[in-house]
Amino acid sequence: MPGHAACLAHLGEDDRAAYLAALSPGADIDHRGTPFTGPLFYSLLRALHDPATGQPHFGAAWFDRAHFSGDAWFAQAQFSGVAGFTHAHFSGDAGFDHAQFLDAARFEGAQFSGIVGFTHAQFSGDARFDRAQFCGDAPFSQALFSSTAGFGGAQFLGDARFDGGQFSGDAWFTQAQFAGAWFDKTQFSGETWFMRAQFSRTVRFVNAEFSGNTWFDGAQFAGITRFTGARFDVMSWFGPVVCAKEVDLSGVLFKVPVTLEIAAREVRCLRTQWESTATLLLRHARADLSHTVLSFPVAVAAHPAPFVSGGRAVDESLLADCDNRVRVVSVSGADAANLVLTDIDLSDCMFSGAFHLDQIRLEGRCIFAPTPTGLHRRHGIWRVWWTRRRTLAEEHHWRAQTAGQPASHHGGGASSRHWRTGPHHPDPGFTPDPDDVAALYRQMRKAFEDGKNEPGAADFYYGEMEMRRHNRTGTPFGERALLTAYWLLSGYGMRASRALGWLALAMMTTILLMMGFGLPNESPKQEATGIVPPGGGKITLQIDKDDPKNPTGNRFTGERFEKALNVTLNSVVFRSSGHDLTTAGTYVEMASRFSEPVLLGLGALAIRGRVKR
Repeated sequence: MPGHAACLAHLGEDDRAAYLAALSPGADIDHRGTPFTGPLFYSLLRALHDPATGQPHFGAAWFDRAHFSGDAWFAQAQFSGVAGFTHAHFSGDAGFDHAQFLDAARFEGAQFSGIVGFTHAQFSGDARFDRAQFCGDAPFSQALFSSTAGFGGAQFLGDARFDGGQFSGDAWFTQAQFAGAWFDKTQFSGETWFMRAQFSRTVRFVNAEFSGNTWFDGAQFAGITRFTGARFDVMSWFGPVVCAKEVDLSGVLFKVPVTLEIAAREVRCLRTQWESTATLLLRHARADLSHTVLSFPVAVAAHPAPFVSGGRAVDESLLADCDNRVRVVSVSGADAANLVLTDIDLSDCMFSGAFHLDQIRLEGRCIFAPTPTGLHRRHGIWRVWWTRRRTLAEEHHWRAQTAGQPASHHGGGASSRHWRTGPHHPDPGFTPDPDDVAALYRQMRKAFEDGKNEPGAADFYYGEMEMRRHNRTGTPFGERALLTAYWLLSGYGMRASRALGWLALAMMTTILLMMGFGLPNESPKQEATGIVPPGGGKITLQIDKDDPKNPTGNRFTGERFEKALNVTLNSVVFRSSGHDLTTAGTYVEMASRFSEPVLLGLGALAIRGRVKR
């Protein structure tokens, strides 16, 4: 104290009373390092009581390194000058609700052991909370920061609530540590830094508005992170961030071109609005793009290596138990014409309900769900195996529903031997039927064909035919029978091995039938009969040829095999062998000349589908 060798806490009773009596509202005070008990603190507030407002009124107030052993309530107080609480220690609860800081507020390194409230507080000058420690909850709800707000390196061990707050100047949260944090409806008008900030529990930016540049480089989120309904007006780069659980970008509005780098377990983009181009780089994530609004091209890609921030790889230890796959689980309701997917796992992706699906672009190595492996019982004692091909999740869901499979976690099959079940399994009302799935396959096939990937489109053509064959309501019986034959003979013209196998079987059957019934024992001999008129004259010769006779004796000889093979090979290429055949052999040759070239053509068609550029 001026004129004394002791602080306010250690003055004599008379000197302390004289000092307090001399104070008036708006007076400057300096109590740095002073230990305040509850009674001493409140006696100071009474001395600065302003009758006009009914609240304490401070001028410049210096409480650096002061120690408040009890509760300290500065609620509705007014600080006309600098408010200094640097390295102050609050052992109890502290309240600055509705307080007005007309000049700078300095709380660097302050320690709040209990709950501290700044609800509706107004900071007209710089507000500095760098390296401050909040051990209890710290509500800053609807606080107004008119100038720079600094929370760099601050520690929030309880819940930090900034919901409804307004940051008109720059906001610094660099390397801050949060347990839980609420920024719902908070307005950030200046530049905002959350670089290398750490959040241990749920953090919410619901309906927050970011009018200036915002940086989340290296931020770590251990809980769910919600940006639902937030708005970013000028931010061009988001991340890289790491989230152990879910990053929810549902309903977020991005006004300008932006690149997002997110390593998370889940990323939700339901009804997210992209009003310009965007690139979404993901790691480990399961992304949901349902009903996202794509006004411009948006690329979603799997990033092959950990993100880099500040020249160093971002720590992904929060995701140590996750695989490296990036999965998109739904594009339902989105305009796929502006969507580009690169190196994405689409095994569980729902395409039903998407618009312009035939214009989607798939680049890199995009993975679709395969058919189940191994032999499966079907229709009693019959055993079948599914043709290996890429399939859509909707076909899996329909087949699992019709097969009566039990529901499995996250729609994935119990193993590679089962079809994957859908999110609404086994409700048929929410499971696409074959007619719907056929339309999806048709659009995906066109997307591959437009991308000059004819071999890649083959599996989707196969899937489309499969759904048409199984569609008992939209496909007539005759057409289904024709498709069944087409499938059985050549896999819809997509399985060369099947067509060539049938061709080999047909040729062997033709050879056996020719050897057994089609070739006569001996070639018919020609006989000439001459009629010589009496007295000489011209001789007229008549050529007669016996009909071939059915063979007898040993029919399966090498010579007969050679002739039968010759007949069969000529039949494959629509040629007549020229051999004399029995009546049965003639009909066998006619049948083989029709069927075998067809099978040969189907085999060639299947090979062409796999090698076509």
